[in-house]
Amino acid sequence: MKPVPSRYSLVARLLHALLGVALVSVFAMGVYMADLPFSPDRLKLYNWHKWAGFTIFTLSFLRLLWRLTHRPPPLPKAIAEAMPAWQHFASEATHVGLYVLFFAVPLAGWTYSSAAGFPIVPFGLFQLPDLVPVSEGLADVLKLVHKFSAFGLAALVVLHVAGALKHQFIDRDGLLSRMGFGNG
Repeated sequence: MKPVPSRYSLVARLLHALLGVALVSVFAMGVYMADLPFSPDRLKLYNWHKWAGFTIFTLSFLRLLWRLTHRPPPLPKAIAEAMPAWQHFASEATHVGLYVLFFAVPLAGWTYSSAAGFPIVPFGLFQLPDLVPVSEGLADVLKLVHKFSAFGLAALVVLHVAGALKHQFIDRDGLLSRMGFGNG
C-alpha cells in the first residue's frame, strides 16, 4: 500500500508559487496601467499584461490538470477536528472560487480584447483567435467583467494568504508544512 504524502508534491508547490507571483504581478500591473495616458509605454504594458494573462491561463490549466491527477495530502486529523465547520466551508469555497477565477479573469480579458478589436499575440509568437466579434458595447461590458473579476480574484488571494497566516501564527498548527513552510 502506497503511503499517503503529508506534503504537496514539488510540482504542485512550484505551480502554486509561480501562479501566486504571476497573479500579484499582473494585478499590480493592471491597476497601474489602467489610468495611464495613451502612450507607447501604456501600449507596451497592455501587451505585457495580455502575455501575463495568457501565461496565467496556461499555468492554471497545468495546475488544474496536476490537481486532478495527483491527490493533495489530506488535512491532518488534529487540524481537521479543531477547525469549526464554517472554516472548512470557507476554505473549500475559497479554493473553488480561486480555481474558477484563475480561468474567468484571463478569459474575460481575452474576450474584452477581442470585442475591442485588439489582438493578443503572446510574446510576439502567434495570435490567439478572437473569441467574439468586434463590438464597442460588448467591449464596455467585458472590460467591467474583467475588472471586477480581477478584483474578486485579488480578494480571494488575500483571504487565502490570511487563512494561511492564521494557521501559522495564531493556530500554530503546522498546516503550512504541507506546502514546505513552517514546522510540521
